[in-house]
Amino acid sequence: MKRISFHDRERETGEIMKILDMEPSLITFVYGPINSGKTTAISHLIKELPECYAPFYVNLRGRFITDYEDFLNVLFEIDENGGVANIAEYTRSLLKDMGAVSGIPIPINLFERIFEKKDKSKDMFKYIEQFFVEVSKTRTPILIIDELQVIGDLKIDGLLIYKLFNFFIRLTKELHLAHVFVITSDSLFIEQVYSEAMLEERCRYLLVDDFDRETTAEFLKGYGFTDGEVGVVWEYCGGKPVCLVELINRKLGGGDVKEKCEDSLKLRVSQLKDLLDLLGYVKPQVMLEGAKYDVEREHVVEIMVMLVDKDVVSFGGYRPEKQFMIKKNILFLDPKDGMVRPQSRLNLLAIREVVRNA
Repeated sequence: MKRISFHDRERETGEIMKILDMEPSLITFVYGPINSGKTTAISHLIKELPECYAPFYVNLRGRFITDYEDFLNVLFEIDENGGVANIAEYTRSLLKDMGAVSGIPIPINLFERIFEKKDKSKDMFKYIEQFFVEVSKTRTPILIIDELQVIGDLKIDGLLIYKLFNFFIRLTKELHLAHVFVITSDSLFIEQVYSEAMLEERCRYLLVDDFDRETTAEFLKGYGFTDGEVGVVWEYCGGKPVCLVELINRKLGGGDVKEKCEDSLKLRVSQLKDLLDLLGYVKPQVMLEGAKYDVEREHVVEIMVMLVDKDVVSFGGYRPEKQFMIKKNILFLDPKDGMVRPQSRLNLLAIREVVRNA
């Protein structure tokens, strides 16, 4: 079977390289709708980085993290080959042939020492800072954490997430020691952290969005799509990378592209109808500013009606219902402008179909 190759993200790659060329000073949020290719773009970039950079990639996606032990085991890449007392010596030996790693390397004896301490976060941050200081003597450290919102509610002497961001601020704005990238599709998480962790003037946003039409057409035609098929795909799926890959596989397997698009829309319409039906029986609750609010079915319907003639709406008004729909991956919030839109073209079409047939 023909392998689907990475499609160039020239704009996003260029913006990241500009950031890396500067002195570390801000935390960079890499955000976008679900399945827009954020992780793929970053992973590809890591492989292409010059040797003057030392990337450390931590992926929390799909991890079940319930306590500090779970988090430490994901954050660190434990080196079990003997004990090391001198971090400088350990780092020098490590950098000789080190590529990208899935975690921050740490000798087993130092890891166990951190784990035994009562205030684990203090010793954890101390080790990372010392490690990055040594790395920075020959390379520029880059810390990349994917899906950080996974630990949003984890508490160790207070919420760990706030301690982490204060540490990120120290690494970037205070010490100018390392670049820090936080990748997430949870834009509510970004808004929460920004408002509660005092990140004003300490972070920047980099949107990795679905492809535009020109890029979508170029991508699809590389796999033999006709102009007509490109038009159908754009109408149903827009430039959602995961959807494009699925349709490419469908075509390469001899299947009908339009039939697959129509089936996907039918499924999404059915899911939205089921959700509205469920809301007629139960009232889910969401947290806003520490208080719980009911999600009202009629307000969800009102939001859907707004999207019949618009592609985007303000985050203001019906806030609990919009937050609920964002968490259900129906809507996407852009924290930069406070506007809300469907997570995909398919979601937009499904919303309009449900409203028309209501």
